[in-house]
Amino acid sequence: MHSHLQQPAYSLATRELLFVGFGRAFDANISNYPYHNEHYAYELINDTQSALQWLKSRVDQLETFQLPYAIFFELGWLETHPDLLRDIQQHPDLRFVPLIALASPGQQPDRNTLLAKGLDDCYCVPVDWRRLEARLEFLNQYKTVLVDKSATLQRESFQFRIPRVKRAFDVVLASSLLLATSIIWIPAALAIRFESRGPVIYRSRRAGAHYQVFKFWKFRSMYRDADQRLDDFLALNQYREKENGQPVFFKLTRDPRVTRVGRIIRKYSIDELPQLINVLRGEMSIIGNRPLPLYEAQTLTRNEWCARFLAPAGLTGLWQVSRRGQAEMSAEERIALDIAYYENYSVWTDVRILFQTFKAFIQKEDV
Repeated sequence: MHSHLQQPAYSLATRELLFVGFGRAFDANISNYPYHNEHYAYELINDTQSALQWLKSRVDQLETFQLPYAIFFELGWLETHPDLLRDIQQHPDLRFVPLIALASPGQQPDRNTLLAKGLDDCYCVPVDWRRLEARLEFLNQYKTVLVDKSATLQRESFQFRIPRVKRAFDVVLASSLLLATSIIWIPAALAIRFESRGPVIYRSRRAGAHYQVFKFWKFRSMYRDADQRLDDFLALNQYREKENGQPVFFKLTRDPRVTRVGRIIRKYSIDELPQLINVLRGEMSIIGNRPLPLYEAQTLTRNEWCARFLAPAGLTGLWQVSRRGQAEMSAEERIALDIAYYENYSVWTDVRILFQTFKAFIQKEDV
């Protein structure tokens, strides 16, 4: 059986959400979020057959209704009722609907396994619904294209290829820089190790060219818990522009999470040296647009902003040599520089930026 939680005046502009398998768990962790407004309608269903019938009724009456904006599954219920997920994936229309699992507090779901099963994402409650809404907007815009192409595209089809001349330039220069800077690596690693606890090399997932995600390497310049303290300093962020309610970029002047050694290696860009390995692996180029942390990349949803991901990810680039270190720089200006590089990049452009990089090697401000 199912119960209708909310039924505003329905129109094709209303976004309908289906919650499956939550039962009594549909409490304050979910039902009190800001989806309760005139733009959303809800349905709560707790068994496979009723859920499938309800979904098929939406398909049969598309002149009156529309496909659900998203289907949410309670993770524990989904693990014991896999048939519904399979039936949705095999349906010619329902397979395009975003499928999200919600895990209870304390659960530690294997996200990669869930994505391999056909889910589009998984979140633990309580959820940051502003970020989730941005994710749903992306899925509703692009999932149809991705599903249709997935049957014909191979994994290699999604790999961004750096132009051959640029790639040769990268390999030669990265190898030379690794050799030239090798004397710095051991002292830097020892200084980081002796000052604060934690790994010497900081690894994080970044979005590079064409949104390809890779493990990005740096010498650690912050305290070990810096990522967990991000929300504590949002009010100090030098970037004020917002997209989907969130700052587009995050940068602090004199970031309190940076160690004393970290300030020195940042000032002289020593912390960036491990990215030469990313360059040799083909994940980055010497010159390009900086790869972004995933929480920043997912805010860039405007069509005109996405163009900055069409250029190679780089160790340095037009933004760094043009405006880096200027705290008054806006997110709009930074993205405009990234797009300008995409529209004009060539070997000669890279050589010019490289020479400018040496001039701007020491930052003027601690940002």
